[in-house]
Amino acid sequence: MAVPLMQAVRVGSYVVKQHLKRREKYPLVLMLEPLLRCNLACSGCGKIDYPAEILNQRLSVQECLDADAECGAPVVAVAGGEPLLHKEMPQIIEGLIARKRYVYLCTNGLLLEKKIDDYKPSPFFSWDIHLDGDKSMHDASVCQQGVYDRAVSAIKIAKSKGFRVSINCTLFDNADPYRVAAFFDSVMELGVDGIMTAPGYAYERAPDQEHFLNRQNTKKLFREIFRLGKGHKWRFTQSPLFLNFLAGNEQYHCTPWGKPLRTVFGWQRPCYLLGEGYAPTFEALMNETQWDQYGTGNYEKCANCMVHSGYEATAVKDAIKRPWHIAQVALTGPKVEGVMAPEIDLSQQRQAKYDYNEQVAELMKKLPKDSVKKRTAVRRVKKVAVQEA
Repeated sequence: MAVPLMQAVRVGSYVVKQHLKRREKYPLVLMLEPLLRCNLACSGCGKIDYPAEILNQRLSVQECLDADAECGAPVVAVAGGEPLLHKEMPQIIEGLIARKRYVYLCTNGLLLEKKIDDYKPSPFFSWDIHLDGDKSMHDASVCQQGVYDRAVSAIKIAKSKGFRVSINCTLFDNADPYRVAAFFDSVMELGVDGIMTAPGYAYERAPDQEHFLNRQNTKKLFREIFRLGKGHKWRFTQSPLFLNFLAGNEQYHCTPWGKPLRTVFGWQRPCYLLGEGYAPTFEALMNETQWDQYGTGNYEKCANCMVHSGYEATAVKDAIKRPWHIAQVALTGPKVEGVMAPEIDLSQQRQAKYDYNEQVAELMKKLPKDSVKKRTAVRRVKKVAVQEA
């Protein structure tokens, strides 16, 4: 079982309570990004395309714990950027575990061997290591040779020290289902506790815009992967209904508030993937965001999205409403033959709005003045040095 029984019971109990309270919007997972800086520059990621002044910002331990208190979700995914670059990350994780949150620390694994002794195994803690396929697939995805080998080494070290370990695998339109299936077999052999997978989201600032999957190709790809995986006993950290959705068997609409994101600038609107402004508090995010303007069918930027950050919560809500359905899918696996669920109509979606430069300018205004002045002074010193040379 990819998710421990106690975790499944506690999270399930939380979800049932929200439904009994008739709470329409509630968080399932807090996405926490204490920093945006990374030690890789992946071609499919647009999260690090910010000025250095922004990349140098950090959430403090207290700010992270305050975000958890505001949100109250039972699960916290700590990401970035590369979170192991944050000097206070051990204290952040320790504080979240003390509150009995189920914490997934998402990392590319490059710093794990160096940092692992700062952490202790716990039933509330899991490493979530980024691996986008086999060696050549992953190294191509992260645009650097040797990263796959170091990530695999990190997995082995973490498992040898008694930690739970899952992997996070993002797939693009050049993914070959046979290679992906073989890769899933290989990580199971490594002893990972679970796989989280999804198609890549088309970040507008990502260097590579040619290899993002559209919805139809996503469904075809995952149907073939799941067909090849029949009987292989792959363990996924995701709802069986979300996997069924990836295979084209559910007509789900996005639940963007299910995995709210807290960054160094506040609560990102409207979701983890799409940054179009920030709310000062979690309450403001939930109550003041114009949710009906976003999601597939509502907004052009959301047209091809099938990512877990938006649809996993939808699948969980569906499981509460149709427990017999999730039981059937969990038993038989995602359907890989037959007619797919109807697509969402895109004819009424509003046009994408691109205001990155305006957003960056606004974010820069929020930075402490001394950090901007310090950076400007460094630039001037470098310029003078070049001129003198």
